[in-house]
Amino acid sequence: MTPKPSGGSGTELEWIKSSYSSDDGPSCVEVATAPGRVLVRDSKTPHGPRLVLAPTSWAAFVPYASDH
Repeated sequence: MTPKPSGGSGTELEWIKSSYSSDDGPSCVEVATAPGRVLVRDSKTPHGPRLVLAPTSWAAFVPYASDH
């Protein structure tokens, strides 16, 4: 994943859109970091639900996701 900063969402978090996502495609994933957590959301619904992961869980997930 190559980070692409997303448009402003009105929050203090800096959301990074996956380079595998497009503005009109079905796979629009964004990630933001905060102290002690990694947040994941669907960029098409920025105010919708978010996954909140521990940094160690995110680090374990990324190699698996990048293989698929």
